[in-house]
Amino acid sequence: VLWDCLGYLDDELAMRIEALGGISAIAVSHPHFYGTMTEWGRAFGAPVYVHAADREWVARPDPVIEFWTGDTLAIAPGMTLVNAGTHFAGGTVLHWADDPEGRGALFSGDIFMVVMDRRWVSFMYSIPNFIPERPATIRRALALVEPFAFERIYGAFWGRVVTADGSGAVRRSAERYLRFIREEGA
Repeated sequence: VLWDCLGYLDDELAMRIEALGGISAIAVSHPHFYGTMTEWGRAFGAPVYVHAADREWVARPDPVIEFWTGDTLAIAPGMTLVNAGTHFAGGTVLHWADDPEGRGALFSGDIFMVVMDRRWVSFMYSIPNFIPERPATIRRALALVEPFAFERIYGAFWGRVVTADGSGAVRRSAERYLRFIREEGA
């Protein structure tokens, strides 16, 4: 499964990926990563999973794109998409139950933004404009990921990885965020 497509794909890269086993599915977290998703899907004959809540942001519809609905979708054994709904209404994270360490992993992009100290995440509606996410949206996202066990969270940017107690980091971060929004114990 490919998570959040790179902006560039050439024949050499495609051959290297095929030599490693190819790609059976592509999952995209939100519209900021839609640019080359159809090219990747076509190159590997893989479906591209996009949450239907973000359909309006797809500028180039293509049969390779599969719009999904609801809160979760299993796309491969042990791999589940979760519509957390932060950052964009269709904002999606990918849970990998059977990661190589057997501890579970969450690929969050910037749907749950791994912050600088890497023990916390943040929830932003608009990252460049520093607009925080709505409290009700955060509570919903937390409820949706709580059933999933994961130690690691892989964020959108290089080095942004929560290496231990990832599910606890999301829970603590949401609780802290909501406490500060209410100005309780700030």
